[in-house]
Amino acid sequence: MTNHLQEQARAEIHQDISQSNGDMQANENQHVVSAVADDNNSEFVEEQELESVAGPVRIDMEDEAMETIIEEAEPMPEMKYPAEHPEMEVIGDEENPDPEYSGEVIVEECDQEPVFSGKLDVDYASFTRKELVERLRQLLDKIELDATRKDVDIIKFQFYRKLKAEEELKRAEHIENGGATDDYVYEEDEQELILKNLLNRYREIRNTQTEQLEADKQKNLEEKFKIIEELKELAKSSDSISGTFQNFRELQNRWRSIGLVPQNEVKNLWDTYHHYVELFYDYIKINKDLRDLDFKRNLEAKIELCEKTEALLLEPSVANAFRKLQTYHEQWREIGPVPQEMRVEIWDRFKAVSSQINRKHQDYYDKQKEIQKKNKEAKEVLCAKIEEIIQRPMDSTNQWRKNALEIIEIQKLWNTLGHASKKDDHKLFKRFHSLCDSFFNLKRKFTDREKEEQNNNLQLKQDLCVQAEAIKDSTEWKATTEEFVQLQNKWKEIGSVPTKFHESIWKQFRMACDYFFEQKAKYYSSVDSEYDNNLKTKRALIARIRNFEQSKNSQESFEQLKEFQRQWAEIGYVPIKHKKKIQDEYREAINKQFDSLRMDDSERNRLRYKSKIETMVSAPKSRGKLDFERDRLMRKYQQLQSDLVVWENNIGFFSKSKKSEAMVASVQSMIEQGKAEMQELEEKIRIIDSVNDDKSIK
Repeated sequence: MTNHLQEQARAEIHQDISQSNGDMQANENQHVVSAVADDNNSEFVEEQELESVAGPVRIDMEDEAMETIIEEAEPMPEMKYPAEHPEMEVIGDEENPDPEYSGEVIVEECDQEPVFSGKLDVDYASFTRKELVERLRQLLDKIELDATRKDVDIIKFQFYRKLKAEEELKRAEHIENGGATDDYVYEEDEQELILKNLLNRYREIRNTQTEQLEADKQKNLEEKFKIIEELKELAKSSDSISGTFQNFRELQNRWRSIGLVPQNEVKNLWDTYHHYVELFYDYIKINKDLRDLDFKRNLEAKIELCEKTEALLLEPSVANAFRKLQTYHEQWREIGPVPQEMRVEIWDRFKAVSSQINRKHQDYYDKQKEIQKKNKEAKEVLCAKIEEIIQRPMDSTNQWRKNALEIIEIQKLWNTLGHASKKDDHKLFKRFHSLCDSFFNLKRKFTDREKEEQNNNLQLKQDLCVQAEAIKDSTEWKATTEEFVQLQNKWKEIGSVPTKFHESIWKQFRMACDYFFEQKAKYYSSVDSEYDNNLKTKRALIARIRNFEQSKNSQESFEQLKEFQRQWAEIGYVPIKHKKKIQDEYREAINKQFDSLRMDDSERNRLRYKSKIETMVSAPKSRGKLDFERDRLMRKYQQLQSDLVVWENNIGFFSKSKKSEAMVASVQSMIEQGKAEMQELEEKIRIIDSVNDDKSIK
């Protein structure tokens, strides 16, 4: 039916035009018809000018629905944009939009970030890749996918941007650990597979919607041709003017309510429609009052449209303003003529605002180009920085590691920068990654030279592990502790080992050390408890010594003091932090009791010394201490013997002089003191010998 209507309409246009011209010449109201015709012709001229003012029908790729904003308009001249506006390009739906994509690093899966004016409701940059995939799944459950196109493109860009950053870090870590650049293999992860499946589903849904849209357009075309047929018959109607005009308005409203039609039928459809509108105005001989009323309504509609267009100057989103402008121009096209005296004024008003919005639209993308220029300069600085790092002298592993970390930080900074122009961005990307690869290749060569040394270090550390495991069960706590400390110091002096053995060899050595020190800690935890008990016992003994009251029998008191000393010697060790204090308290208490004994000083000193020796005998390692004490006394005794010989010889020398009585008396006093001291030493030595004899018998 559609094809039949189209062919019939084209054939009848020429016939109806000829007939209308003939009728117009015979019409008694020719001046009215001419005025109407002039109005319509002026409106068509206005529409042609509208096409040029509306600007380029440049569809913002943020929203695919904008592709059909002017589908029903006549073809308009395409605006020549600046050479590059990569932001206006759509992030493709292909699974691999980059022909140079390789499995080594995902760098171009969604390399160009979609740029949209205004702000999204959701900050997708803060999402993880898993959250982005889940968000896409939720969006696909919505019916209106056109409204989610912007979100889908941003989700895809953010996902691959994050994946790219992760892969760059993994790749850098692989190279830093000694791996070759060519050995790195990119492994597709689970979230990427899910994302691709969801994008395939998204494309299938959009294809289905597109097919449905095309079917709807075809149906709309048929409906509009039906309206043209009704309009054709209406022009021949003999009904009253008011009734006919009301029917005409109803047909216009129906026409405007019908949606889009196939693009290739737009021009023919509008030509046919306008032709029969002209015929309607001609044939029904509309009176001037009714026409003026119609013009007035059209003027009001166009004034309202001008106000809406002027409001777009305050719209924060340049792209939204430009998109709405296209819609308003389409509405302007559908509104009929206005009074002749207002025609130029209202059109100039609408055209002026449209021009301002177009300039803002162009300025916006000029600013984007300036931002791209700054991004280019920033990326060139980063490339120059890496070139400077490569030229640095690096002779140690630490230097290479430090510079590698600096390179990685530069890579992170690179990922935060926006895009340059598409041509420059590709060149800078290749330059940047070539420099990074050069650095890590040099680092790998250095690492190869270090491997032999690391293998030697591994052998040395394995030897230390063997030594540590051999002594970890020892209970010679002090000596073994010193051995472990020496092993640990040697371990620190040895350099690094191959990365794959670093953790295991350290765990092996650490386990042996930890085992010994844990056993030592368990032992001393029980010893500490015993030491605390000993401390309490010694404090109690000191209290008893202080409270002891001596009897009149000095010997009995002396024996009791000896018993106190014996008890003290039998008590074991105390905590080291209390050792000196408790020992001083004990000596003060026992010496005070000895000083109170009723006997001469020599006897008191002899008993005190004997008590000291007996206390020493009961202590650990007493044999060595007694031997040391006896040797000390013997050396002193022998020294006194030698001194006595000298002093006695001196007396014989001094006695020959008449003025040496004072000197002789002094030497004689020294001899007597020496002999007394020798007797005291002999007594102490006998005490030690008697104690040793008793100990030997026991």
